[in-house]
Amino acid sequence: MPELPDVVVYLESLERLVLDRPLRKVDVRGISLLRSYDPPLSAVEDQPVIGLRRLGKRLVFAFPEELYLVLHLMVAGRLQWKKVGAPVPGKVGLAAFRFDHGTLTLTEAGTKKRASLWVVRGEEAMLAEHDRGGIEPLTMTLAQFTAQLTATNRTLKRALTDPTAFSGIGNAYSDEILWSAGLAPTQRTGQLDEAALARLYESVQATLVLWTERLRGEAAKAKDGFPEKVTAFRDDMAVHGRFGKPCPRCGDPVQRISYAENEVNYCATCQHGGKLLADRSLSRLLTDDWPKTIEEWEGLRRS
Repeated sequence: MPELPDVVVYLESLERLVLDRPLRKVDVRGISLLRSYDPPLSAVEDQPVIGLRRLGKRLVFAFPEELYLVLHLMVAGRLQWKKVGAPVPGKVGLAAFRFDHGTLTLTEAGTKKRASLWVVRGEEAMLAEHDRGGIEPLTMTLAQFTAQLTATNRTLKRALTDPTAFSGIGNAYSDEILWSAGLAPTQRTGQLDEAALARLYESVQATLVLWTERLRGEAAKAKDGFPEKVTAFRDDMAVHGRFGKPCPRCGDPVQRISYAENEVNYCATCQHGGKLLADRSLSRLLTDDWPKTIEEWEGLRRS
């Protein structure tokens, strides 16, 4: 799922390509994609894109008269920049956003079509519907981070990925953050001392900055400077998606916890004193604190 670094780089590329350009037409093919009907999608057609922003993992296109196009890519939604008049891609194509100088296509692999698109009128209405309330990880202070993290006593994994707590952190980068900080995903927020809190705070910011810079570098080398390989699984990640492979710090095999639709990767040696964490069949901790579905993980409704 595209998270903060991925969405930031998408937006930076889109700013170069579509800012101040009129969106001529939106061709929607995915029957479940459009989640709003008033204002109609036609309200933003032939209107210039006057702003772009990120709300959590959502991309927001701003148009005159306080009209907003809000796009949530969810798990498998991806954007590509194509030539003028490019068709909506075959089986995986959901939509094409047509500009005078090119086409932004939206695809979603897999059978579960979760990507969503809304048209919203008014800044207040847009924020009320789509801003989950999480603080921005790259601009928060240590005091703000500590207050937000320890507001409830829950697992570190769930606390970091809660969109009402922190904006834009998901499954992939939370694994990397916790590995960098040397903390177990199942450790409780109320168990951290000041040193551990400071270490985790630094890991959040350092990890997100590191990956944003890496993805910027990849995009700069791509055609039209637009990201081509947006994925949650990267060979140079430390633990996420690397079950059984050696930890880059200690060399021991990366472990995983599976629960419902979610998987968490960690190094038992670096993050849990060499002890394996219980999988779903043994751990009430996961059952009590972790969501069962991607929709629940993303916090589609405020708690």
